Amino acid sequence: MMTILAALAGAIWGAYLAKKRGGNKKDIAQYAVSSALVFGLLAMVVSIILLRFI
Repeated sequence: MMTILAALAGAIWGAYLAKKRGGNKKDIAQYAVSSALVFGLLAMVVSIILLRFI
């Protein structure tokens, strides 16, 4: 669940960042997807680490 929420937050943040920098629709989509992947992977790693220690 945490991974999905982080990926969604990353997509929103990436789209906002691209729009703020004046990007077109393709730029916004690329930023959203790449940020979603990064945030999702980071959340998955954190989730695995937390599950190992708990």
